Amino acid sequence: MGEEPPRGTGLSAVKTRARLVLSAACLGWALSGCASTPPDEDPVQIKLKDLDTRLARIERVMANKSLLDVSNQLEALSSDVRAMHNDVDQLSNSLESSRKQQRDMYADLDQRLKNLEARGSAAAAAASAAPAAGAATAAGAPAAAAGGATDSGEDKSSYQAAFNLLKDGQYDRAIVAFQKFLATYPDSSLADNAQYWLGEAYYVNRAYPDAEAAFQRVVDKYPQSRKLGDALLKIGFCRYETKQWQSAREVLGQVVARFTDTPAARLAQQRLDKMSAEKH
Repeated sequence: MGEEPPRGTGLSAVKTRARLVLSAACLGWALSGCASTPPDEDPVQIKLKDLDTRLARIERVMANKSLLDVSNQLEALSSDVRAMHNDVDQLSNSLESSRKQQRDMYADLDQRLKNLEARGSAAAAAASAAPAAGAATAAGAPAAAAGGATDSGEDKSSYQAAFNLLKDGQYDRAIVAFQKFLATYPDSSLADNAQYWLGEAYYVNRAYPDAEAAFQRVVDKYPQSRKLGDALLKIGFCRYETKQWQSAREVLGQVVARFTDTPAARLAQQRLDKMSAEKH
């Protein structure tokens, strides 16, 4: 029979092996626990990653030039629209003021035309017939020799043709027709009326210096004309339109003083009141 190993030596070896197995198992468990439970991330690192993500997103937007261009164009268009609205408001106010002024002028002209027509053809017929006999007696020659031709009624026809153009709103043609009448029939009894309506045609066309000159000729050449008060009124209106405030006031005041209780005086006073309201 072989010899048995010492008892003490065998037991110690077994214990040693058991401890090694237990240590290996514990190490395995520890490693397994570390792998299944990740360590907590650093909050600073989380914040930095979030900032990096947001910055990258902003950089992508900023890099998109088309979006920036569209934004700039929209802002420019908005500014243009605001400016256009302002211009439209100003133009609307100016247009309304101009329309009111034209309505006033047309109403005044229409009233004068009605007044002239109301005085009728009887006065015109008498005016065209009377000068023929007087001119023949005084000069010992036909009236046509003086350039008037009033005895034939041609001046009346020419005057009426020019007047019809004025009534129809053909102001440029009326101006030419009245000028031709005055050149052809300077001694006609209708010459003062023709001179006045020439001024009206200029006035409606807003040719205020020409209109004032035409009306002034009525005052200077035909001081006994029934159109004298109306001519002075329109001289005042022309000076108002050309912003000659003091001169306009003087002429309109003269109309009020000299032609009391006439339509011309009432219109002159209305314009004076308007000038006072406008502080002119």
